[in-house]
Amino acid sequence: MAPRYDCTDSDGLLTGMRLARAALGRGELVVVPTDTVYGVAADAFSAAAVQRLLDAKGRTRQSPPPVLIPGPPTLEALASDIPQAVRDLVDEFWPGGLTVILRAQPSLDWDLGETRGTVALRMPDSRIALELLQEVGPLAVSSANSTGDPAAMDADQAEAMLGDSVAVYLDGGPIELHDGFAASTGSTIVDATGLTDGGTLRIVRHGVIPDDEIARVVGADLVG
Repeated sequence: MAPRYDCTDSDGLLTGMRLARAALGRGELVVVPTDTVYGVAADAFSAAAVQRLLDAKGRTRQSPPPVLIPGPPTLEALASDIPQAVRDLVDEFWPGGLTVILRAQPSLDWDLGETRGTVALRMPDSRIALELLQEVGPLAVSSANSTGDPAAMDADQAEAMLGDSVAVYLDGGPIELHDGFAASTGSTIVDATGLTDGGTLRIVRHGVIPDDEIARVVGADLVG
């Protein structure tokens, strides 16, 4: 089986992060805890690595993975036409359980699948994930599970589903559940691409940030 490192221990964290960085640099996959579920990560700028991620989960290119980033400055680098409503949401909910779909910068040299020129971005509220992102840059990350199964909430569940398709498992312990939500509840995903054409913000997945909190920040008239 692929090596697994206890990241609640300082030595395990140091070794695991070093080997995770190396694995990602080789185009391999790494399982990492986030604030919502465990994720399986690949170098967002390696088409082969992203395809390996899709294959491990049993997904097609019609289901491109979101991209985790270390902070708002990276949002500016990867997305174009960022509406003020999105900036307000990011100020309120990042780091945290909000994924925003925006138009991708046309100059980006990457292939995440059939994105139709968009990218889904999130800054997670996870010390381990953020440390890794700060060191290696944007990562294509999807929930660490086989398609159709519940998302993994600990490293055991991730390993049982993904096995040797992953090079390194970073074990940060069980994910703490968000108040009022069941296990495997992921981030709230909003599609903001319509705002640039005078339309509304569309909630495409109801997650750990309630819909009424989205409406509170951007105004109910902007939520379609």
